[in-house]
Amino acid sequence: MLRRRRPRRRGFTLMEVLLVMVILVILGSLAVGVFTGTRDRANIDAATAQIGLIKSQIDLYNLNMNAYPSTLDDLLQVPSEAANPKKWAGPYIEALRPDPWGNEYQFAAPGEHNPNSFDFWSYGPDGTDGTDDDIGNWESSSL
Repeated sequence: MLRRRRPRRRGFTLMEVLLVMVILVILGSLAVGVFTGTRDRANIDAATAQIGLIKSQIDLYNLNMNAYPSTLDDLLQVPSEAANPKKWAGPYIEALRPDPWGNEYQFAAPGEHNPNSFDFWSYGPDGTDGTDDDIGNWESSSL
């Protein structure tokens, strides 16, 4: 009695390989969608945190100098128009870095949103001033 041997499979068929590739592409596209939203939220949170930190340094400047800075450069070096430069206790920040989207932060004293103090804000993800995605110190949820 001779037994018939079945031929051994040596690899995957083209259909099996294509099926695995389709599954991997679907999983990859789902992961990209999830991580894209996470990155956007992380950038917004980073800008909110930076605004909070610099806002506190602007307030400290106001305590020392009895006035808000005229520009953000006043936080880095003694302002030339300061009435009493000896009150300046800075530098209040090491450097003014751009927001997470690469734009400069904006500053106005007195502010439009805070007429008795100052406005400090980022243009947000769209890089345009005055839109709904601007992130500023006037937002109660951000600071």
